[in-house]
Amino acid sequence: MATIKDLLQQGKTGMEKGLELAKREFGSIRAGKASANMLDVVRVDVYGQSMALNQVASVAAPEPRLIIVTPYDKGQAKVIEKAIRESDLGLEPSNMGGVIRVPLPALNEQRRKELVKVVHKLAEEGRVAIRHARTDARDRLKKLDGVSEDDKKHAEKDLQKLHDDYIAKVEALLKAKEAEIMEV
Repeated sequence: MATIKDLLQQGKTGMEKGLELAKREFGSIRAGKASANMLDVVRVDVYGQSMALNQVASVAAPEPRLIIVTPYDKGQAKVIEKAIRESDLGLEPSNMGGVIRVPLPALNEQRRKELVKVVHKLAEEGRVAIRHARTDARDRLKKLDGVSEDDKKHAEKDLQKLHDDYIAKVEALLKAKEAEIMEV
């Protein structure tokens, strides 16, 4: 049978996943220089299923304003190129003999503001995941048998404090990413 400590740990694990989600998504938003994980959010429809780009191609950033995508199967280059173009990253890839070059345009003020909006949306997804973890743990706490109401109330307070801490971490990440994007 689960104890209060187990339920709090499960809640914390869920909140950690929400924070990690936000970190990973923020990593895919570029703030001026290329990085291989920028394209992690791109999904490619190959072999009848949707796969992450890094499962069908190697991704490298040899220069600050260029990403090179090398498909494992050269026949999939057109599909990969299309997936990158249709992602909401605002990139224009070009296929050069089976290797896809993705030049990064310099960010103008309008694009920076668009990216900030995207980052805010991603932060909200992270906050929602954290709230879900709290709600789930709270519901399981209420159903615990053989535990006094006082213990349940204390556990709920602890859970709320955990929730507030993780929301604050997402906010800190958001502020840092926003500053990074708006920096010219």
